[in-house]
Amino acid sequence: MKLVTAIFKPSRLDAVIDALSEAGATGLTVSEVRGYGRQQGKTEVYRGAEYEVRLLPKVRVEVACADADVERFSDAISAAANTGTIGDGKIFVLTVDSVVRIRTGERDEQALTG
Repeated sequence: MKLVTAIFKPSRLDAVIDALSEAGATGLTVSEVRGYGRQQGKTEVYRGAEYEVRLLPKVRVEVACADADVERFSDAISAAANTGTIGDGKIFVLTVDSVVRIRTGERDEQALTG
């Protein structure tokens, strides 16, 4: 099992959710986060005064899935989140040792489906 974590621009959230649903994801978690990569933030102007925004708003989407689904989900996220500009984001794939559905006690692959 894997955990696919994607961090990308908030404006692409609806497109990513739709793409993951079409790719077969049965559930996901969304968090609002802030951070920076190569951009190192950006400079903005407010009422004539320039100021630096170091941490940019981003969205983090996490999907736990079977090993066989990783490439399909990663491709769906990548296509939907891509704007072709700096700051599009990253996708991380981590190994998950165990999953337990609290309500039923189902474990691992059974806990991820339906």
